[in-house]
Amino acid sequence: MTRFEGFGPGVREWFAGLEADNSRAYFSAHRPFFEESVRGQMAALLTELSDTFGGEVKLFRPNRDIRFSANQPPYKTNTYGLLLGTEIAPAGLYASISADGLLAGSGYHVMARDQLERYRERVADDRLGSELDRLVARAEKKGLEIWSETLATAPRGYRTDHPRIALLRRKSLALGARLEFGASDDGIGRADGLRFVTRIWRATAPVTGWLKEHVGASALSAGRRGR
Repeated sequence: MTRFEGFGPGVREWFAGLEADNSRAYFSAHRPFFEESVRGQMAALLTELSDTFGGEVKLFRPNRDIRFSANQPPYKTNTYGLLLGTEIAPAGLYASISADGLLAGSGYHVMARDQLERYRERVADDRLGSELDRLVARAEKKGLEIWSETLATAPRGYRTDHPRIALLRRKSLALGARLEFGASDDGIGRADGLRFVTRIWRATAPVTGWLKEHVGASALSAGRRGR
């Protein structure tokens, strides 16, 4: 395994270049840098953290699926992966690097229909819903942001003045934070990167634990999970 050494000088510039010229010509010309300093370091980061958190590493491809969209840029402007099957977040611990910095988080990024039904029932419950409300508030006090698709109004069957309407309106629930590059473009060093991702993943654990216990995985087949 390659040791995680950080996302060094040039990583932010590489992504900025891809954003400006999202073409096969640019990507091919700079692919060695991507493989070693971007994708290689993301793989090393996740693999090293799997010694602490457990789970299996899954890296995502840099290519977008443009088969059904002729105007879609061919490459993603971030490189990201997951630790799947960990004790604190079976759905995955997430990390991503881009021109904006290093992002880390966890939660239920997408909920299937049966998960969403259970989630809303539990949120509406005074004991369980109040517990989640407190956990989310504590996470925000620790500097985490809530990432979520949200309905414009209350879901069907729930009052618009429900005391936890903000949680009920959510169609997903994930949270995390970002470590930005420094002004001098020295990159994000090994110690800073490992410390940041570890801290954020641990800070998400109370919420992901609540989701694991009270919502759980979907029991629907892939074709029936749409909302």
